[in-house]
Amino acid sequence: MPQNCVRGDKMKGLIYLEDGTYYEGRGFGKEGTCVGEIVFNTSMTGYQEMLTDPSYCGQIVNMTYPLIGNYGINEIENESNKVYVKGLIAREICTNYSNYMASSDINSMLVKSNVVGVYGVDTRSIAKKIRDCGSLKCVISNKDISVSELKEILNSTQIKHDYMKKVGTKTIIKLKGEGPKIAVIDFGVKQNIIKNLIDRNCDVTILPYETSYDEIVKLNPDGVLLSNGPGDPKEAKEAVETTKKIIKNFPTLGICMGHQILALAVGGQTYKLKYGHRGANHGVYDIELDKAYITSQNHGYAVDSKSIEKEMIITHINLNDMTVEGMKHKTLPVFSVQFHPEGSPGPTDTSYIFDKFISMVKGE
Repeated sequence: MPQNCVRGDKMKGLIYLEDGTYYEGRGFGKEGTCVGEIVFNTSMTGYQEMLTDPSYCGQIVNMTYPLIGNYGINEIENESNKVYVKGLIAREICTNYSNYMASSDINSMLVKSNVVGVYGVDTRSIAKKIRDCGSLKCVISNKDISVSELKEILNSTQIKHDYMKKVGTKTIIKLKGEGPKIAVIDFGVKQNIIKNLIDRNCDVTILPYETSYDEIVKLNPDGVLLSNGPGDPKEAKEAVETTKKIIKNFPTLGICMGHQILALAVGGQTYKLKYGHRGANHGVYDIELDKAYITSQNHGYAVDSKSIEKEMIITHINLNDMTVEGMKHKTLPVFSVQFHPEGSPGPTDTSYIFDKFISMVKGE
C-alpha cells in the first residue's frame, strides 16, 4: 500500500455484508462503525462531489476506481454544505495530493465530517458481489472489533428509506435573478443544479420538503423544479400529492428523485434496481433528438415504463438496460430526466435539459 495513507498501519478496517461475506483492510477517516446500504460508483473522478451529494445519504460507497484522493479536496466543488455519505470504501487512499486548487486531503475531510472509511480491499470484487447479489445491507468499521460483533450490529440496525424528507433545506432560500421565477422543491438538491438555474439568470426560491401547494401558489413561480434526493420515492407520499397539483398549474421539470416522484404523481410506479446506476459514463439515448449522450447518474430506483403510458411519453432510454431515463407529459408542460444534466461528464452535453426547461417556462 502507498506510504501516504493516513494511519493505515494503526487502524484495522473491516467490511461485513448481510450475506456473511467480509473483507479485511485498513481504516481511515473518523474512527468508528457505521451501517448502511452498500453501493458502488464507477467514476474515475468526482469523489468530492459524491461525498457531498445528499442523494448518497445513508449509503456506504464503494469506489471501483483504484486510487481515490490524488487531487485532494478544494473549496468550490462541494454539492452541499456537508458530507452525506455514510461510509467510504477504496482500494487506495492518497493524502499526498497534487492540485493547485486543493486545500485539504480526503482523510481530513472524512475525519472532520465523522465519516468512517476502509481501504486496502479489492473494491472490484465488492462491486461484482453487489452486481451478483443486488443491494446489500453493510457494516464497516475501522475500530478494533470482531466480525461477530459486526454481524450483531448489522442485524440490530434498521436502514431508513425516507431520507429525502430530511436532507434538504429547512427554511426558504431566495436567490435573486432577473429571469423566470423558479421554485425548487428540495429533496436533497445538488448545488450544480442551482448553479445551472442561476447561470440562466433565473430568480430561484429553494423550498423545504414539507412546503404545501398553497404556499407554492403564493410564490407565483413561472416554473417548478423537483430536485434529486435520496431514498425510496414511494416514501415521499406528501410530495407526490403536492406534485399532482403542481403539474396541473405550473411548467415542471423533475430530475432523478423528482423524475420518480413525477411518475408516481401521474399514476405510474417505481421499482428498486438490482444494484442501481452510479457513475459518469452511462449512455442515454434521446429519442426526440435521435442522439446519444454520456451521462452522470446516481440512483437506485427506476420508473416502470408500462405504468406511465397513459399520461407520459418516454423521451430517453438507458442504453445499458433500456430503463426509462426521461419522459414528458402528453398534454401538460411537464417533463423529467432520470440522469443528472448538471453532472457534466461530457462536459456540458446534457445541460440542454435546463435550456429546454427555461424555454418551456417562457412559453417559447
